[in-house]
Amino acid sequence: MTLKASKDVNATLQELVRKVRRIEIRSRHLVNDVFLGEYHSVFRGRGIEFSEVREYEPSDDIRIIDWNVTARMGFPYVKKFVEERELTVYLVVDVSGSSSFGTTAQTKREVASEVCALLALSAIQSNDRVGLIAFSDRVEKFLPPRKGVRHALRLIREVLSLQPQGRGTDMTAALGLLNNIARRRSIAFLVSDFLTEGYVAALRVASRRHDLVALAITDPREMELPAVGLLEVTDAETGETVVVDTLDRSVRQAYAESARRQRDARQNRLNSIGVDQVEIATDRSYVQPLLAFFQKRSSRR
Repeated sequence: MTLKASKDVNATLQELVRKVRRIEIRSRHLVNDVFLGEYHSVFRGRGIEFSEVREYEPSDDIRIIDWNVTARMGFPYVKKFVEERELTVYLVVDVSGSSSFGTTAQTKREVASEVCALLALSAIQSNDRVGLIAFSDRVEKFLPPRKGVRHALRLIREVLSLQPQGRGTDMTAALGLLNNIARRRSIAFLVSDFLTEGYVAALRVASRRHDLVALAITDPREMELPAVGLLEVTDAETGETVVVDTLDRSVRQAYAESARRQRDARQNRLNSIGVDQVEIATDRSYVQPLLAFFQKRSSRR
């Protein structure tokens, strides 16, 4: 029994390593070819700082001439400035029971891990620090912000493989931790399906202190039911099970209407407190919604 258990653990670890590696390769490609410039232009550093002086060139603005150095050297020199980045990015990720739901090729958690990989690697390549707050109905994991690709890969691994102690969803604890540990204004991506209530007050406080972006991940079966007959449906967070007759058109319509109201309520809540939101679905590529968000943010700036 012990030997079999050991083999099972090793197989699981190997599969996890392969998944992380696949995500890393795909994310690196997207970062280098698509997202890095967008990320850098949208999330700017805290200011501009002096770097060095260099010889004057005809196209240079005369306002940046360093007259003291010019006087000493007998030839015009200009000041060179660089952007002071050192931004801190937090990935606040929902790992509750509902995150394991998925009726397409990927679960919501797997999509979240890929999105987090893209954001983390974009931040790392921009010389920013990235941290993780994973939550269910409690804070499940906290990784302090750091730099480096190895740290980014650990974040991806944690989002993929974390076995939460809780099943429900409570954003207030995670957002409270964010506000307590992030003393300076940071960038926070809140990755969740938002299938919960009572988070508006905590979200409002966090959005005042930080640049908060909501990434709402949904599965198509959460929006409408297929007509497949009797269907046993279990709530991943409460364990409650009901049997639904999906051949009944009125049942399907009521389900879709309820899902639409829930989605509209979430959008209205986020809009009311000025939080940008990106909708991501498990059955479609997340690249275009993210790219559209970055481009919209960039044009707004």
